[in-house]
Amino acid sequence: MNKQVSDFRRHMLMAIAAVSLTAGAHAQDTWPSKPISLVVASGAGSGVDIMARELAQKLGAALNQTIIVDNKPGASGMVAGQIVARAKPDGYTLLYSNASFITVAPAVIAKMNHDPAKDLTPIAQTAVGGIILMVGKSIPANNLQELVALVKANPNKYTYGTWGAGTSAHLTTEWLKKKAGLAMDHVPYKTTPQIVNDLAAGILPIGWADPATPVPMLEARQMKGIAISGGTRVPRTASIATMGEQGYPFDAVGWFGVLGPADMPAGLTQRLNTEINKILQSPDMGKRMETMNFEPPPKKTAEEFKKIIVKDIAIWKSIATDINLQME
Repeated sequence: MNKQVSDFRRHMLMAIAAVSLTAGAHAQDTWPSKPISLVVASGAGSGVDIMARELAQKLGAALNQTIIVDNKPGASGMVAGQIVARAKPDGYTLLYSNASFITVAPAVIAKMNHDPAKDLTPIAQTAVGGIILMVGKSIPANNLQELVALVKANPNKYTYGTWGAGTSAHLTTEWLKKKAGLAMDHVPYKTTPQIVNDLAAGILPIGWADPATPVPMLEARQMKGIAISGGTRVPRTASIATMGEQGYPFDAVGWFGVLGPADMPAGLTQRLNTEINKILQSPDMGKRMETMNFEPPPKKTAEEFKKIIVKDIAIWKSIATDINLQME
């Protein structure tokens, strides 16, 4: 009798498992059957937002489904990250973010409300490019050496703006301050358009932005580009030299990417990665990205993107340790 009961239970468990696998496969086959939310870790009008909306439009067409862009800026990306980290891993809630919020914040913020390395599924890297250091047009500096000399001669006179404490721009500037012996205070903003607008208005003397946001005002000479981080210049602002070319090598590069909640089914992750890479490799998107001042899009698998994130977190932790920066 006991053996019969045991066999019955075993067969029932096998049947339940089979039904679950079939249901999971069916769910992936029918996905997406409703609109997808793309949570953007930045404000409207920023380079992150521009790229997110471009991708959302093209990916929605490829999937034959609406993708709704939902801007959730603030708290070094933790607002957007937490929303996605807590969502069901069913492919209907995705995150569009830059490297700052995924790899830099964990290196310096002691108490994050989620762990990007554990609570998110890397799906696809969508763009690579450094960040641009700028000054207002009335600031008497035209390159990094002149800016360093100006700030060094005037301790605590100047402030610099970034899109939040614990971001790549924040760490990059603190690294520069230590290397060059500078004294200036940090002004955290919520979005890069706010930084660019205040630079143009003469409210903020020094500030950072992604490659896309400041291009119109730089071309209109409403502000001056001083340097770009990373190892290469970018298309529409090719006259702006890298930090390394100007004596301050800082090769940690920025990127944009799509992520989902942890434990997303491999089939959904692969499908999204494939569709996104098709879009990125299209001539149309290549031209669009050049217009937005980004390098040609990389083609990476989800696993390769995950390895990039792990490597970058280690790089930024090393930088944070070097400059002794830790935040609550």
